[in-house]
Amino acid sequence: MTDNRKKGSFHETIAIEYLKKKGHRIIARNELNKFGEIDIISVSPDGKLVFTEVKYRKSAKRGYPLEAVTPEKQRRISRASAYYLNSHREYLNHQIRYDCIGIIGDEIKHIENAFYYVG
Repeated sequence: MTDNRKKGSFHETIAIEYLKKKGHRIIARNELNKFGEIDIISVSPDGKLVFTEVKYRKSAKRGYPLEAVTPEKQRRISRASAYYLNSHREYLNHQIRYDCIGIIGDEIKHIENAFYYVG
């Protein structure tokens, strides 16, 4: 496992604990399919299926973490989520939401409805 992958996994764990404290039920982590990877899939307290992208930066010197969730990244996450829903039909009736969690140093910023499905 690369050093960056270890850092990513560590900060995804922080994001998962943050979401759990907010009442989310975690369904999957690092869900990989032919369209891309979804960092965290959860069900929110209000019953929405939430696909969350997690980005970490040690500092803002090279930009803020959420700036890295580009339109192309949003498109890959959207396609990966559609594939996930097609293969996990038990969630088809759920409303869905795309969130982003940015971690910079020790600060967590959670943006609900960060973007909408991009086909």
